[in-house]
Amino acid sequence: MLKIFAGNLPSDTTEKELAELFSAHGRVRSIKLMHDVFSGKCRGFGFVEMEGHEARAAIAALNGKDLRGNPLRISQERPLDARRRGAGSRYH
Repeated sequence: MLKIFAGNLPSDTTEKELAELFSAHGRVRSIKLMHDVFSGKCRGFGFVEMEGHEARAAIAALNGKDLRGNPLRISQERPLDARRRGAGSRYH
């Protein structure tokens, strides 16, 4: 099971819409959109869980795809420690 980061989503994106987008590439196990506490709108990113080979196919097919004017950023989620070790980080 892989967790996929879906970024640069329009603010009116719904979990149903995201599920339909990803389900073209395999079975979606779970979806979690991040919402603004005050407005309730999508904060522009979320996470999708799929099986490994299906997740890799979805990443390859959807990264850069246009969704209502927004080019999607789709990638495998990286653990917090890996993000901290990135370029320009004070944690390495």
